[in-house]
Amino acid sequence: INQCSGNGVCRSGFCQCKEGWYGVDCSVPSKDLSPLNWPSWMRPASIDVPDDSSLSEHISQRQAIKARIRRKHPLIYIYDLPSEFNSHLLEGRHWKYECVNRVYNNINATSWTEQLYGSEIALYESLLASPHRTNNGDEADFFYVPVLGACLITRADDAPHLNMQKFMFSRSYFNLDVHKRAYLHILQSYPYWNRTAGRDHIWFFPWDEGACYAPKEIWNSMMLVHWGNTNKKYNYSTTAYSPDNWDIIPLEERGSHPCFDPEKDLVLPAWKAPDPSLISARYWERPRNERTTLFYFNGNLGDAYENGRPESSYSMGIRQRLAEEFGSIPNKEGKLGRQATPGVVVTSLRSPYYAEELANSKFCGVLPGDGWSGRMEDSILHGCIPVIIQDGVQLLYESVLNYESFAVRIAEEDIPQLVQILKGFKELELDFKMANIQRIWQRFLYQNSIMLEAHRQQSWHGFNELWAKQFATLFEDDAFSTFIQVLHYKLYNDDWRLDMKSGPKSLGLPEQCKG
Repeated sequence: INQCSGNGVCRSGFCQCKEGWYGVDCSVPSKDLSPLNWPSWMRPASIDVPDDSSLSEHISQRQAIKARIRRKHPLIYIYDLPSEFNSHLLEGRHWKYECVNRVYNNINATSWTEQLYGSEIALYESLLASPHRTNNGDEADFFYVPVLGACLITRADDAPHLNMQKFMFSRSYFNLDVHKRAYLHILQSYPYWNRTAGRDHIWFFPWDEGACYAPKEIWNSMMLVHWGNTNKKYNYSTTAYSPDNWDIIPLEERGSHPCFDPEKDLVLPAWKAPDPSLISARYWERPRNERTTLFYFNGNLGDAYENGRPESSYSMGIRQRLAEEFGSIPNKEGKLGRQATPGVVVTSLRSPYYAEELANSKFCGVLPGDGWSGRMEDSILHGCIPVIIQDGVQLLYESVLNYESFAVRIAEEDIPQLVQILKGFKELELDFKMANIQRIWQRFLYQNSIMLEAHRQQSWHGFNELWAKQFATLFEDDAFSTFIQVLHYKLYNDDWRLDMKSGPKSLGLPEQCKG
């Protein structure tokens, strides 16, 4: 994690820290270390020192100075959980690419993975290195609980000692149990949970159906997910992969909470590896008149097609219905979709030109798989207007962004009218949506995580690879800064904070930002 911050030895994910350094990523110094050598995350945003004082002289001599330290809110306390909840899961993974966003080759150069679940590590590492982190729980605005759920689920299939029989061989049930044990640990070891009944705590559930299987004890908390199923339509497990089905979890363990509550939870982007060609080709800003395909979707279309998923419940049947109407390649029976139309591509054939085909399209389908899929990110990063077809499921940042300004949502029952609906948009409306995509597309990338790695590689090994050069040219808010902005907003707008006697902390936020 964070390559042990340069203060330890990495053992496949577990950091063995050097003397004087502590924490899951060896980023916490001992009290004997001079503040001049503190890591950047511990340094205050600013220190006001009297004009006649020399800060470096006083600090080096350990003399008292009168200073006012300003920290960046929101302040986030990250629990230092036992390693069974995080670093040991990394260390014990059987396949090195599982649940991480990068690995290293024999000369220590970075190899980025295509693991969509790598978002969990990306966010965790960014938090650990962030100036918004605090080691003082008493001043914290939020508390992050770092259980690496994606690593946990991938281990469940291949680690006999985990005793899956106890959980009816359900990975979701097993994951619930581990999160409950983490909850009991912080409840018994720290004083912070009971202060707000856990409402200022944050958990990340990155797997296919998000927080559907969260234990009832932690539901007051904020859930970070990729699957925003509000259960308004699908009030049951939608995965077609039986080991992940959470319907079998006893009610007394899970409770009756929905999978996602837009009032308190947040849908975050999945991990997308930093592709230098994305930046050099500038796909996100390709103009409408150069996009010749009306609608594009490429993915598994179910059992009617070669190598398709056999389960009728896969994708809640939505991909299958889209293909029945608009399939642009022959199915097993040699038939195209009933309304196969030029300029409408609905295919299950993998393409080496996937990025170019997205960038050549005006509209791109965003449909579920076993729970969420990464199609929203693909659409936005290539400047293609997302067409969301999944009733009652919120997408990335949908609770905080104006989706009507850059996306289209079509009801599942209206799939047969898809082409008619899309052709009904005026050119001015398309240009408006595409222009807004250009304003927000960087929020769908974990650039902070990418640049942390670029800095490490440059500082430690002198590497400055193409991906680092290309992504260093991006300066707008990314996924991590968007997450921090959402937390900042919640400080002044969460009802439970406003109802507390003390009220929200005074953070110097302008009045116009408080409503």
